[in-house]
Amino acid sequence: MTFSDVHRPTASVDAQLETAGVLAQIVRYDIPEPTDGRHSVGDGYHVNMCLTPRPLQSRGGYRQRWGPHRLERLGDIFALPPGEELFVKGGSGRQASLICTIDADLVHDLVGRELTWDDPHLAAALDIGSAQMRALLFRITAEVRHPGLSAQRMLGFLGGELAIELGRHCLEVAERPMTGGLSGWRLRLIDERLADDLSAPSLEELAALCALSVRQLTRGFRVSRACSIGDYIEQRRMEAAKRLLMEGESVKTIAFSMGFASPSSFTFAFRRAVGASPSTFRQRQGRVLA
Repeated sequence: MTFSDVHRPTASVDAQLETAGVLAQIVRYDIPEPTDGRHSVGDGYHVNMCLTPRPLQSRGGYRQRWGPHRLERLGDIFALPPGEELFVKGGSGRQASLICTIDADLVHDLVGRELTWDDPHLAAALDIGSAQMRALLFRITAEVRHPGLSAQRMLGFLGGELAIELGRHCLEVAERPMTGGLSGWRLRLIDERLADDLSAPSLEELAALCALSVRQLTRGFRVSRACSIGDYIEQRRMEAAKRLLMEGESVKTIAFSMGFASPSSFTFAFRRAVGASPSTFRQRQGRVLA
């Protein structure tokens, strides 16, 4: 990946593991000022999962295809296909990501076809909600941090699974109906509600906000975002929780501000979503960003 921006961030590789066709790196970024930059990859597929919260308002767009004004939200996980350039805008801060680069020939061989990257596929790859991909990326992160017996072979297996899940994600986009998704203004209303209030909204609240029935909301949301609205709400709430943990808020304060009945119920939900307890997450990210 290369960077080219006016306010150039610095990137350093904390750990990496490589095997035939797969490179996995834990990369730390120091972004002194809001960015307006270009990310490009070579001949491989690039999958990025943030290990610490992305800078606020991180957005990305394919300027050469979409023009300069269309920017989509960057999720916890996004993917870039070979040869594409992604222009990114976002805030400042320090952030760490797992970056997996997989040779295109390996991906296409495992998937059994070349993947299609038209506008709907490119947009869907900027915010991937796949629980399977998330679990694989967490396993790869653990292997990069603490390589075990036959670590390179394990990376090859996990990288192959990741390639197949990426192919399945693309196929799912291709099979979505062309109509029936939520309009952009409704999706923005949902995102604004989740950003403004940490408590979990009910489906009835979001349906009323969007002037839809609950059934229309849930079906339309799945078409638009390729995940259930419940999973999406959980992802966004855990992003906010990670950010608050990094800012030094106590587990108790976060739990009650997010509407959990107790710190232990928040800890259970956080561990299920992130793969580590809040205290372990804070300790790890403190080491990553030190």
